[in-house]
Amino acid sequence: MPFKKLIQPLKDTLEHKGFEEPLAFQKQILSKIKGGASLFCIAPKGSGKTTSIVLSVIQKLKGEAFEDAPRALIFVKDKQAALDLELEFNVFLRGTDLRVYCAYDEKSIDAQRDEIYVGVDIVIATPKRLNKIFFLNGINLNKLQMFIVEDAEFLFRNNNLGEVTRTPESIGKCQYLVFSTTFDSRFERWRESFMYNAQVVKSK
Repeated sequence: MPFKKLIQPLKDTLEHKGFEEPLAFQKQILSKIKGGASLFCIAPKGSGKTTSIVLSVIQKLKGEAFEDAPRALIFVKDKQAALDLELEFNVFLRGTDLRVYCAYDEKSIDAQRDEIYVGVDIVIATPKRLNKIFFLNGINLNKLQMFIVEDAEFLFRNNNLGEVTRTPESIGKCQYLVFSTTFDSRFERWRESFMYNAQVVKSK
């Protein structure tokens, strides 16, 4: 998908940053994501995976805030990864009114629940904290459109895989996107369940 097919605020930011066309891997995945496909996006660092997440989410949500419940959920490994991804989003949110929120373990869970309740569009979360908030009825996942895992290698440490696997049991139809440097055989369980028919796209 060429950048010219993105919403105007994204095109303006990309032009300001001097990005004229997608990187090779972005060309492979952006149009598939826009079309609604669930994907395992497998590519080395530096191939544009994080920027692809940001562009795809903002594009899917049309750059517009809507009601209170989040429409995109992105799992990350830890607090620093959440804050880094939030910064990346902030670069591209100019000209939109989308609301991004980070949920991680080092902050009061009651405060996080209250802040989410006010209304968010995109939640960036560590797995354990997201599930704690969910089971306290602190987040409504009924409006979720995109379920994303960034740098998915972390899933195979500290029971993160189990924590993330629990979440799709509570949501309806959704687009699933997993970004990683390798395709782990344990992902096959997801392809047999909630990521049924998901494509594996590897960097050429």
